[in-house]
Amino acid sequence: MQDFATRRTMMVDTQVRPSDVTKFPIIEAMLHVPREEFVPAGRREAAYIGENLEIAPGRVLLEPRSFTKMLDALDLQPDDLVLDIGCGLGYSSAVIARLAEAVVALDVEDMATQAEGLLAHIGADNVAVVPGDLAAGAARHGPYDAIIIEGAVERVPEAILDQLKEGGRIAAIFMEGALGVVRIGYKIDDQINWRDIFNGTAPVLPGFVGDHGFVL
Repeated sequence: MQDFATRRTMMVDTQVRPSDVTKFPIIEAMLHVPREEFVPAGRREAAYIGENLEIAPGRVLLEPRSFTKMLDALDLQPDDLVLDIGCGLGYSSAVIARLAEAVVALDVEDMATQAEGLLAHIGADNVAVVPGDLAAGAARHGPYDAIIIEGAVERVPEAILDQLKEGGRIAAIFMEGALGVVRIGYKIDDQINWRDIFNGTAPVLPGFVGDHGFVL
């Protein structure tokens, strides 16, 4: 059986680099953070597979390709404050913590409690874990230079967009039926300008479902 450090290297060499993610800080963070620590105990052997990994009903750890391409497009800077919505058990926040000045990690109470313990265990001391409603964001700690949503959306609530600084960036997977596309939004003159980046998929998070009005 391969050790997890070897699997991390393989993940970077076979899933991250071939996806044109070459920024050194992202590569270094993906090589450093022990992904296997942030999945349910029974799923550690699957931690490095190249697909979304279920960590709770309707919740996944995003596959490395999508996650790192989102980070690459966000172009996080060392002085950024980042809101990580749907942080799950904390893996994404642990990676982002190595790229940004500080991370606010938001999830429902049970997930947040687990994430807090796991992040403390690896010494990610620039992450503040906040329990709460994902769709409400974490306005008390904002505004944010960047926001990333760890799961899919059909719409992004205005409450979250309001928490983005002028000139800030937001990344999310938009699901339209069975197909999804990752978009990056840039806040310019208090408006969000979205740009399609690449195709991706994930379960739609609670509170991010669109208005499915009846249409003939």
